[in-house]
Amino acid sequence: MYVPFPLDQIALREPLPVNVWDPNGVLLLRRGEVIRDEAHRDLLQTHLPMVDEEEYRQWTFRYTAAIDRKLRDNERLEAIASVTRPMGVEVERVSQAPERPLAELWPDLHAVLSLLLRQGSEAGDFLARLQGVERRLLHALRSRVDDSLFLLVQMLHDRSMGYSASHALLCAVVCRLVSGQMGWPEPQRQSLLRASLTMNIGMSHLHDALAVRPGQPTAEERKVIDTHPLIGAQMLHRLGVTDDTWLKLVRHHHAELPPVATGAGTDPLIVMAQLLHLSDVFVARISPRAGRRGLPPHRAARDISLDPQGQPTPLGAAVIKTLGVYIPGSYVRLANGELAVVVRRGRKANAPLVFALVGRHGMPLGEPALRDTADHGLEVKEGIAADEVRVRIQPARLLARL
Repeated sequence: MYVPFPLDQIALREPLPVNVWDPNGVLLLRRGEVIRDEAHRDLLQTHLPMVDEEEYRQWTFRYTAAIDRKLRDNERLEAIASVTRPMGVEVERVSQAPERPLAELWPDLHAVLSLLLRQGSEAGDFLARLQGVERRLLHALRSRVDDSLFLLVQMLHDRSMGYSASHALLCAVVCRLVSGQMGWPEPQRQSLLRASLTMNIGMSHLHDALAVRPGQPTAEERKVIDTHPLIGAQMLHRLGVTDDTWLKLVRHHHAELPPVATGAGTDPLIVMAQLLHLSDVFVARISPRAGRRGLPPHRAARDISLDPQGQPTPLGAAVIKTLGVYIPGSYVRLANGELAVVVRRGRKANAPLVFALVGRHGMPLGEPALRDTADHGLEVKEGIAADEVRVRIQPARLLARL
């Protein structure tokens, strides 16, 4: 994806840090070339210069990091103001860094996002830190979707991890995958992803607390729950968010909008808000809490996919088509009596690849056995709640066997 490039921030006769393109993908200047003079700059501006979003983030990050170092060193304001945007992004070096195992990446993103949400309006360098989470999330989804879903659902079942960040990450991934399935434009998908990550910033502390505490919210807590969409949008605006679509999605993510068609002529914001709401409800329903079990995912998916008359909605159908009836990381009972964990979506939405954990006589298997539920006799009989499975699994070890 390309974003506008601020040529007015580039010093004359200094090597460019990135390749510069026009909106049609025509190369205007190569990395390392220079803007000769103001007339040259003005000519380039007429072509609406653009830059690869990843390169722009890396360039901006080096600039904010340089300012941050001077702030931490208590340097004078004059020294801080003298910081200029550095040349030379060295994106190649970033792309060649060793890839971290997903079993480490997602918990790391959880820790970063959890801190960011809990800091709320006090978060420093909020946008840059959130973009870092977003960049690594998208990288993980480029080729390892099933592994990511598996780990995120397992994290959602782990009550030792803060619920708010687990909820946000899985909602963000669901929205990202379904919006891609629907063929939505990238700017809409980006706003939706960022809204998914931050929609509960107005109640993150309470979100975590309610997940591990039985009983109903107090009247004061109910007030926080009711007002957190508006409070969150106001908080994000103060933190520097100027994307109106992002802010509106956060503000209205609890609104239960009537199902609408998704074709031409439909307000994109309404459809985006519906998908965010459906994802929010789906993740909440499959999440175990101190006071209740999570719903089996196939039941939660069915509930969100139907309109009040019991008819499938376009968005609900897209969610099931994208995630499958049994999302990776969830648990199922097979026709042969085994209990299993889903690790891959299958060729059919209701026929995933699973690891059997408990045998037909109720005894844990010494080594989980890989099963294709498309095979006769191994079909999924039903989905089951995570709390019904007493076997602890090691996600990284299972994924290593695939």
